[in-house]
Amino acid sequence: MSVKVFLDTNVLVYAVDTTRGAAHNRQIARKIVRDGNFGLSAQVLQEFFVTVTRKIKRPLSKTSALRVVSELSRHDVVPVDASLVCLGIAHSLRYQISYWDGAIIAAAEALGAKTVFSEDLSHGQKYGDVEVLNPFL
Repeated sequence: MSVKVFLDTNVLVYAVDTTRGAAHNRQIARKIVRDGNFGLSAQVLQEFFVTVTRKIKRPLSKTSALRVVSELSRHDVVPVDASLVCLGIAHSLRYQISYWDGAIIAAAEALGAKTVFSEDLSHGQKYGDVEVLNPFL
Protein backbone atom coordinates (compact mmCIF):
# COMPACT_ATOMS: atom_id res chain seq x y z
CA MET A 1 0.00 0.00 0.00
CA SER A 2 1.22 3.43 -0.88
CA VAL A 3 -0.70 6.67 -0.93
CA LYS A 4 0.32 10.28 -1.35
CA VAL A 5 -1.64 11.74 1.57
CA PHE A 6 -3.10 10.51 4.85
CA LEU A 7 -6.25 12.26 6.06
CA ASP A 8 -6.90 13.05 9.70
CA THR A 9 -10.46 12.92 10.99
CA ASN A 10 -11.09 16.68 10.87
CA VAL A 11 -10.70 16.78 7.07
CA LEU A 12 -13.43 14.16 6.67
CA VAL A 13 -15.70 15.87 9.20
CA TYR A 14 -15.48 19.17 7.32
CA ALA A 15 -16.41 17.35 4.11
CA VAL A 16 -19.85 16.50 5.56
CA ASP A 17 -20.43 19.40 7.97
CA THR A 18 -23.26 21.49 6.52
CA THR A 19 -23.18 24.34 9.02
CA ARG A 20 -22.75 27.78 7.53
CA GLY A 21 -19.52 28.51 9.39
CA ALA A 22 -17.86 25.44 7.90
CA ALA A 23 -18.51 26.36 4.24
CA HIS A 24 -14.94 27.36 3.36
CA ASN A 25 -13.41 24.30 5.01
CA ARG A 26 -16.13 22.08 3.55
CA GLN A 27 -15.21 23.19 0.03
CA ILE A 28 -11.52 22.44 0.61
CA ALA A 29 -12.22 19.10 2.30
CA ARG A 30 -14.54 17.95 -0.46
CA LYS A 31 -11.92 18.74 -3.09
CA ILE A 32 -9.35 16.70 -1.15
CA VAL A 33 -11.73 13.76 -0.87
CA ARG A 34 -12.69 14.00 -4.58
CA ASP A 35 -9.02 13.94 -5.59
CA GLY A 36 -8.99 10.49 -4.04
CA ASN A 37 -5.33 9.56 -3.57
CA PHE A 38 -5.44 9.30 0.20
CA GLY A 39 -5.37 6.74 2.94
CA LEU A 40 -6.95 6.44 6.35
CA SER A 41 -6.84 4.33 9.47
CA ALA A 42 -9.54 2.49 11.35
CA GLN A 43 -8.98 5.07 14.12
CA VAL A 44 -9.88 7.90 11.73
CA LEU A 45 -13.04 6.09 10.59
CA GLN A 46 -14.09 5.49 14.21
CA GLU A 47 -13.48 9.10 15.21
CA PHE A 48 -15.31 10.31 12.10
CA PHE A 49 -18.40 8.23 12.91
CA VAL A 50 -18.58 9.43 16.51
CA THR A 51 -17.96 13.07 15.58
CA VAL A 52 -20.48 13.33 12.75
CA THR A 53 -23.24 11.52 14.64
CA ARG A 54 -22.75 13.23 18.02
CA LYS A 55 -20.54 16.30 18.01
CA ILE A 56 -21.35 18.53 15.03
CA LYS A 57 -24.22 21.03 15.05
CA ARG A 58 -26.18 19.15 12.39
CA PRO A 59 -25.31 15.50 13.04
CA LEU A 60 -25.71 12.83 10.40
CA SER A 61 -27.96 9.90 11.08
CA LYS A 62 -26.06 6.76 11.99
CA THR A 63 -27.25 5.20 8.74
CA SER A 64 -25.91 8.11 6.69
CA ALA A 65 -22.63 8.10 8.59
CA LEU A 66 -22.29 4.36 8.02
CA ARG A 67 -22.80 4.93 4.30
CA VAL A 68 -19.98 7.51 4.27
CA VAL A 69 -17.69 5.23 6.29
CA SER A 70 -18.37 2.43 3.82
CA GLU A 71 -17.47 4.71 0.90
CA LEU A 72 -14.30 5.89 2.63
CA SER A 73 -13.35 2.28 3.34
CA ARG A 74 -12.75 1.80 -0.38
CA HIS A 75 -9.49 3.68 0.13
CA ASP A 76 -6.45 2.13 1.79
CA VAL A 77 -7.22 1.77 5.50
CA VAL A 78 -4.67 0.80 8.14
CA PRO A 79 -6.14 -1.46 10.83
CA VAL A 80 -5.49 -0.67 14.45
CA ASP A 81 -3.52 -3.60 15.78
CA ALA A 82 -0.99 -4.12 18.57
CA SER A 83 1.89 -3.08 16.32
CA LEU A 84 0.24 0.22 15.39
CA VAL A 85 -0.60 0.90 19.04
CA CYS A 86 3.05 0.37 20.03
CA LEU A 87 4.28 2.63 17.21
CA GLY A 88 1.72 5.27 18.19
CA ILE A 89 2.98 5.18 21.77
CA ALA A 90 6.60 5.36 20.60
CA HIS A 91 5.80 8.38 18.43
CA SER A 92 3.94 10.09 21.26
CA LEU A 93 7.01 9.69 23.47
CA ARG A 94 9.54 10.66 20.79
CA TYR A 95 7.69 13.72 19.50
CA GLN A 96 5.89 14.74 22.73
CA ILE A 97 2.44 14.49 21.12
CA SER A 98 -0.72 12.70 22.18
CA TYR A 99 -1.03 8.96 21.64
CA TRP A 100 -3.84 9.61 19.12
CA ASP A 101 -1.63 11.91 17.05
CA GLY A 102 1.23 9.41 17.33
CA ALA A 103 -1.08 6.72 15.97
CA ILE A 104 -1.99 8.99 13.03
CA ILE A 105 1.70 9.39 12.18
CA ALA A 106 2.28 5.63 12.52
CA ALA A 107 -0.67 4.86 10.22
CA ALA A 108 0.56 7.39 7.64
CA GLU A 109 3.98 5.72 7.71
CA ALA A 110 2.37 2.31 7.27
CA LEU A 111 0.74 3.55 4.06
CA GLY A 112 3.90 5.23 2.79
CA ALA A 113 2.25 8.66 2.94
CA LYS A 114 4.67 11.55 3.10
CA THR A 115 1.96 14.06 4.03
CA VAL A 116 -0.77 14.13 6.67
CA PHE A 117 -3.56 16.66 6.17
CA SER A 118 -4.68 17.76 9.63
CA GLU A 119 -5.51 20.89 11.57
CA ASP A 120 -4.70 19.19 14.89
CA LEU A 121 -0.94 18.92 14.49
CA SER A 122 1.43 21.81 13.76
CA HIS A 123 1.42 22.95 10.12
CA GLY A 124 4.76 22.22 8.47
CA GLN A 125 5.98 19.99 11.31
CA LYS A 126 7.98 16.93 10.23
CA TYR A 127 7.72 13.65 12.09
CA GLY A 128 10.42 11.48 10.56
CA ASP A 129 9.51 11.22 6.86
CA VAL A 130 5.96 12.50 7.39
CA GLU A 131 5.07 16.19 7.14
CA VAL A 132 1.84 17.63 8.52
CA LEU A 133 0.03 20.24 6.44
CA ASN A 134 -3.11 22.11 7.44
CA PRO A 135 -5.09 22.41 4.19
CA PHE A 136 -7.42 25.01 5.73
CA LEU A 137 -4.82 27.74 6.21
